[in-house]
Amino acid sequence: MVKLNPANCVLKPSQRRQLLSWLKRTMRLGERVGDFLLTITVRRVGRAYEMAANVHDAAGDFGCRARGQTWRDVCRAIVRTLAVRIHSQRLSAAI
Repeated sequence: MVKLNPANCVLKPSQRRQLLSWLKRTMRLGERVGDFLLTITVRRVGRAYEMAANVHDAAGDFGCRARGQTWRDVCRAIVRTLAVRIHSQRLSAAI
């Protein structure tokens, strides 16, 4: 399950759809690990965007954070980080 919390910025519906489509691989991997919960918080800090993600699943909990000038850059960075970390959790859970 994915929770999206825009803290002090408003996300357009197209941005929500785009982020959720980018997170499809991450959600699929998380569901395979089991007991998957992803919470993403988006906030503006000055002219920059900051995105923090907290993941809870059967293999353990972790958090990651990305910061950048554009919304798209921050989303891209957080999605890549989440996919790599959840993939490594899946591999360690399989052993």
